Amino acid sequence: MNMKTKVYIDGQSGTTGLQIYDRIGQRDDLELLRIDEDKRHDLEERKKFLNAADIVFLCLPDAGAIEAVSLIEDPKVRVIDASTAHRTADGWDYGFPELSKEQRAAIAGSKRVANPGCHATGLISTTAPLVRMGFLPKDYPVACYSLTGYSGGGKKMIADYEAEGREELLSTPGIYGLTLKHKHVPEMTKMTGLSHAPVFMPVVDDYYKGMATTIMLQNRLLKGNPTAEEICRALEEYYADERFVKVVPFGEQDAKLYAGKLAGTNMLEINVCGHEDQTSVTALFDNLGKGASGAAVQNMNIMLGLDETTGLV
Repeated sequence: MNMKTKVYIDGQSGTTGLQIYDRIGQRDDLELLRIDEDKRHDLEERKKFLNAADIVFLCLPDAGAIEAVSLIEDPKVRVIDASTAHRTADGWDYGFPELSKEQRAAIAGSKRVANPGCHATGLISTTAPLVRMGFLPKDYPVACYSLTGYSGGGKKMIADYEAEGREELLSTPGIYGLTLKHKHVPEMTKMTGLSHAPVFMPVVDDYYKGMATTIMLQNRLLKGNPTAEEICRALEEYYADERFVKVVPFGEQDAKLYAGKLAGTNMLEINVCGHEDQTSVTALFDNLGKGASGAAVQNMNIMLGLDETTGLV
């Protein structure tokens, strides 16, 4: 009789934690460890659960995630951290397996995986391959804007958007991160291989979930002066064997790109538009799926040696 993998979600009541639970709660290969609701802030009780699990998901603020890691004493416990705390930290593997075969192998053998940020997932998925394939110089001045549904802001933002008699301005797009120092920028810079941080502008809008992250390029500044179509073909080849990342063939894009197109899935779709002189590259995905909980479950599957699509669509 096979033993079930024991899984503990520290911070299960948050948006990401609840989404992870929804994705794995009915699986018969996993045993979910559940802490009593009235003890979820009890340090000793949390420590007991953190050390009893085979896999731990951390769905906590950064400080809480750092504290949780410090409570783990059993060297066999493997951790997937959904916070920002460890995404550029030494000793942690970045949880975007589609980046390369080596990245997927590192995740498979890792004890500590940092789940990517949602906006970062979009930018890295389009920019990192172009740097690695030599199209995008490392010192290229990348600019990016990213549209997200309000669920990415957590419980408070969800409550604000869904409140009766809410502020009228919430029905219009809201540009934020105006310091240009959004918390995802460090991982974007590191994982793309850029020598300078991208100029990044996030936008939240009045829909629940879905994301559209776009970079815009001047082809004359790219190596070889490629056309948009050539860039698209290169990205198609880069992701040809991937299950969850697909590139739409050039010229076959929808007439409009809607940020909510892939809501409810773990898919990420790349659309390349433009002409000989200018190119835009947009990643469409679910900020709660491939941008958060879906990616975390995918990473868990890889770490356990399972088909990484298990329990995901």
